[in-house]
Amino acid sequence: MARPFLTPQEDEKRLLWRLRTHGPQPRSDLARALGLSNSAITKLARNLLSLHLVEEVEAGIAPDHQPGRGRPTVPLRISPHGGYAVGVAVHTGVLEIALVDYAGGVICLTSEKIDPPEPQAFARMVDKRIHELAIEHRLLGTRLLGVGLSAPGPALSRDGNRWSIVHNLPGWRDAPLRDIMSRTLHQSVWIENDATAAALAEYYLGGLIDRCSTAIVITLGYGIGAGIIHDGRLLRGEVGSAGEIGMFYPSDAPRPSPVDLLSTLATAGCTITSIADFEEQTLGFEPIIEAWLDRAAGQLRLAVNSAIAWFDPGAIRLTSPLPMSVVQRLADRLNHGLLVWGDHRRDCEVGSFPIDVSHLGGASAVLGAALLPIHASLAAG
Repeated sequence: MARPFLTPQEDEKRLLWRLRTHGPQPRSDLARALGLSNSAITKLARNLLSLHLVEEVEAGIAPDHQPGRGRPTVPLRISPHGGYAVGVAVHTGVLEIALVDYAGGVICLTSEKIDPPEPQAFARMVDKRIHELAIEHRLLGTRLLGVGLSAPGPALSRDGNRWSIVHNLPGWRDAPLRDIMSRTLHQSVWIENDATAAALAEYYLGGLIDRCSTAIVITLGYGIGAGIIHDGRLLRGEVGSAGEIGMFYPSDAPRPSPVDLLSTLATAGCTITSIADFEEQTLGFEPIIEAWLDRAAGQLRLAVNSAIAWFDPGAIRLTSPLPMSVVQRLADRLNHGLLVWGDHRRDCEVGSFPIDVSHLGGASAVLGAALLPIHASLAAG
């Protein structure tokens, strides 16, 4: 039986967030940064150590340590032994599941082909797979922090229970997904659209947490979406649909999405049906891909420039299941003449930031889903 996850108190959350965003730190540095007394930090640390949410970094004797000067400072850091969380993503015929530990380390990442299930059957399938993975990775008895679901579509309700799921998942649109999943899994369940989940993965696992306070992550998957993070908070909007830039590109017209690229290649005579073997199956069709990239970059220009104007981000990142080389060529097109950062940015101390490409590839959404329970326990939003 998994141990229940205890939600940290406010000062504990502040301490945990400080360690997660700034790395290992001694108790004295934490006291100064958080405006707390050394005794208060000692009490907080003792409690978090007992819960296995933090651990001490035994780095040995510091180089400048002199005999007789007492025990060297022992920094604290987030502990991977605080528990684990599960992330789930479902696409056309594919189920992805990720397990991450409390420190954000990836325990496993799985993908398997499935027939598109009804929500109830999907929940039972996920419950079975979680149990199997827990046995495989020796996690039985370990604290399960919760389950995150990456939803391929925008929210329909303020509580995030009902979603406008893509049409190729029968019975999913407007179904009470959180209720269905929670009842079957007997766990707390968090749901975000796939672009927002991908942004969370890029923030924690893709290095953005160390680079900036505001980031935009654009996901080119089944459709097109964007995730927005500001000061460690997910910007969701009124009903969780912030970043739904896919509305700029009607589904009955050419779009800057991988599905559209596959359709374009098929029209040109390429027999490709899946992104999995993209590079091998598109040999000889490079001019078609280059022309599509030219068109896609032009289509994304307005959306990206609008994000720059509205949010002044410190990073803009593209993520997609397409091969990284293809996504990089798309980013290069946007960076070389299509983006307008504004004259003031050329003169300010931070300047502008070129669009970069995710190294997490198509796994961003499911990894972000796994991080949802951890993020919910730490961040303000």
